[in-house]
Amino acid sequence: MNSEKKQNRGALASLFFTFARIGVFTFGGGYAMLSMIEHQCVEGKQWITHDEMMDVTVIAESTPGPIAINCATFVGWKLAGLAGALAATLGIVLPSFLIIFFLAGAIDRLMAMDAAAGAFRGVRLAAGVLILDAGITMLRKMPKKPLPRTIAALSAVILPAAGLFSLRVSALGLMLSGGAVSLGLFLLQQGRSGKGGGGK
Repeated sequence: MNSEKKQNRGALASLFFTFARIGVFTFGGGYAMLSMIEHQCVEGKQWITHDEMMDVTVIAESTPGPIAINCATFVGWKLAGLAGALAATLGIVLPSFLIIFFLAGAIDRLMAMDAAAGAFRGVRLAAGVLILDAGITMLRKMPKKPLPRTIAALSAVILPAAGLFSLRVSALGLMLSGGAVSLGLFLLQQGRSGKGGGGK
């Protein structure tokens, strides 16, 4: 019993500190954190599979709350239930909260310094690369079927074009549209296979 409790505490501590490292060293918001979560939780510790990472990314984007926090909560829940979800969520939130809490009063003075402003520009560029890396990883591991690739290609064209021409296009709307198209085709295929089975 004691060894089981130690294992549970070890799992909770591992979840907390893994996500705390992601929270400390990743700048640029939730999308930039996806690459780090993929590296730590899928490739490093193998807590979840890549398919699960892709699924939870879609779910996390479609539900309220920051995407990285939702991903952390899912991983924690999968590993250690409610306690794991709380440990992972606290781990990813606490570093950012503490950094903002202590820097909030000095942020204007920091941004007035040329060196700090230059550093933040570099951080923004690095965050963009992290977001791009997460997207490329998901594209590479996407099922090699026409429908997913068509949806991805259309989304990759529509969103930049909307920004370029100042059109109001919701990323969530695109995701829901892609899901609706996939579900519709799935139901159509199921209907056809059902009819075929009935004729035999």
